[in-house]
Amino acid sequence: MKRFLLSMLALVTLCAAEAKPVVKSISSPNGKLKVTVTIENDIRWSVTSGEDVILAPSQIAMQINENETWGVAPRLRKSATGKINETIPSPLYKKAEVEDKCSTLTLTFKGDYAVEFRAYDDAAAYRFVSTREGDYTVKNEISEYKFEGDKTVYCSYVRNNKNKKFEEQYYNSFEQPYIIEKMSQMGQNRLMFLPVLVDMGDKKVCITETDLTSYPGMYLHSQGDSKLGANFAPVPDEIKQGGHNMLQGEVQTRKPYIAEVKGARSFPWRICIVANNDAELLDNDMVFRLSQPNAIGDTSWIKPGKVAWEWWNDWGLYGVDFVPGVNNKTYEYYIDFASRNGIEYVILDEGWSVNKKADLMQVIPEIDIKHLCDYGAKRGVGIVLWGGYWAVDRDMDNVFKHYSELGVKGFKIDFMDRDDQQMVDFYERAAATAAKYKMFVDFHGAYKPCGLSRKYPNVVNYEGVNGLEQMKWSGLELDQVTYDVQIPFIRMVAGPMDYTQGAMRNAQKSSYRASNSEPMSQGTRCRQLAMYVIFEAPFNMLCDSPSNYEKEKECTEFIAEIPTVWDETVALDGKIGEFAVMARRAGENWYVGGLTNWSAREVEINLDFLPEGTYDVESIQDGVNANKIASDYRIVKQTADNKKVLKVKMARGGGFAMKITPAK
Repeated sequence: MKRFLLSMLALVTLCAAEAKPVVKSISSPNGKLKVTVTIENDIRWSVTSGEDVILAPSQIAMQINENETWGVAPRLRKSATGKINETIPSPLYKKAEVEDKCSTLTLTFKGDYAVEFRAYDDAAAYRFVSTREGDYTVKNEISEYKFEGDKTVYCSYVRNNKNKKFEEQYYNSFEQPYIIEKMSQMGQNRLMFLPVLVDMGDKKVCITETDLTSYPGMYLHSQGDSKLGANFAPVPDEIKQGGHNMLQGEVQTRKPYIAEVKGARSFPWRICIVANNDAELLDNDMVFRLSQPNAIGDTSWIKPGKVAWEWWNDWGLYGVDFVPGVNNKTYEYYIDFASRNGIEYVILDEGWSVNKKADLMQVIPEIDIKHLCDYGAKRGVGIVLWGGYWAVDRDMDNVFKHYSELGVKGFKIDFMDRDDQQMVDFYERAAATAAKYKMFVDFHGAYKPCGLSRKYPNVVNYEGVNGLEQMKWSGLELDQVTYDVQIPFIRMVAGPMDYTQGAMRNAQKSSYRASNSEPMSQGTRCRQLAMYVIFEAPFNMLCDSPSNYEKEKECTEFIAEIPTVWDETVALDGKIGEFAVMARRAGENWYVGGLTNWSAREVEINLDFLPEGTYDVESIQDGVNANKIASDYRIVKQTADNKKVLKVKMARGGGFAMKITPAK
């Protein structure tokens, strides 16, 4: 009997040694991008584009409860491949419809789970899917991104995270500038938030996620050996009210797992976007494609547009016969300005509710919300209110109901500064509750977009960007001009961004300074105008004072008339960190914008994206003295057709904005 058992053990060992891994693969519709999945002792996926290895074999797994791991010792039950070829309507987006065309692979394993893979011409993605009933926890998730060789990475590290433990890095504002490092130089104890860009030379790989639903956002960190690995904030246990004006939730302790799950569900998509040239990153739809469909039905009541904003300019009116500040007269003035210029909204930022009470039902005596809503309604201007996260969350339904009945159109919600499961749930509850009362929301102090704007189109913008507000307190140590020509290729890949542009005080390096009450931008006036074309933002701020805009009629008119959602978007040219040129269409009118870094340059704009015909072209370009006086600009008018190639010069830190209309 002993000899028999030894023989059987030897046979099992021999079979195991000779067992070959199971390999499954799919290719993108054009055949160039290939996803390969290898199943052996674990599950690893890899991505190639032609002859180039984009992603070397990288492990994926999920640890369930204490003693089970999906993706370790996997037992494949079945596999299925398929194709998707459909068009998705996309209201309130950068184009009217989005093509969804890919190859699919679904691998079903013993243990109530599957893994879905997709291969697009411009990206690869996967997600775990659970069919398990009942309650369980996700203790951890493994999501590796392994590269061949010492690649360069553009990443935003969590603020002040050097020499800190991971659990000390989950409380952050998601708005740090980019650090550019070789993978061999990256510290392994520093968390970076998504999107992250890997420079492979000619090709670029942008890593992000979407369909983030009741699950923590993914951070990455270096794991050495040219590999990035995932990290997730555990579920909060004890939370204490605190932070800025008592408006934040500060996590005191956390549970020993990252998510609590109830029944069957899918988990977030992990996406590797592959760009053959930098400009392809300027117009990518992967986050939208893989997010959940519209959950609220009719969207006709959602009115995107621009908003006059008082906080950046420090309520900076002049030449008036009252003292500007958080009071009715100031906001009446802002409303009158907006009405005269066709600007859709005015926002009341921080200060209208009683400070440090975190109670949005307590309004300071100088403000009458109902009066301002009525005053605005008579002039065609909607009112938007700012609210801190804790104040909104403590009484959400009542707050949205009350202010909707007063006539408020939306809320800018701020200071979330986390992306654990509990906070992700807050975003969805806020979006759903706001929709219930026909209100929109703009998230500040926010993590990057992860598809919620498709599911809830009343989510009209996100911050999660190192925007123009930084100019109120930052010197030249913050190179905002270079950052401006990085974010369209990285952060904007995830979705819209509330950068809050529109400065009328503009400066070159020699004259720039930080100022709270008279803030200015780094770079030229035309750069600020170009941002309204380049940056995706259905809800878009005018950050400067009405007093300044009234002195700049031509620039104000351009900003006021430019759309904020589009029927078509075309990436024309660009190189990350150097320049970007884009065209967008609304109806029959086209707008073209361009930004450059601190190097002056001339760009060529081939108008072959236009239909046949003759067009009037009006552009606002950097003036001949803009390299010294950043506010200098000139207006150029000409006629062209779609065979024309236009040349435009940009000054240092410059830009241009162009409107193209069919000739009458």
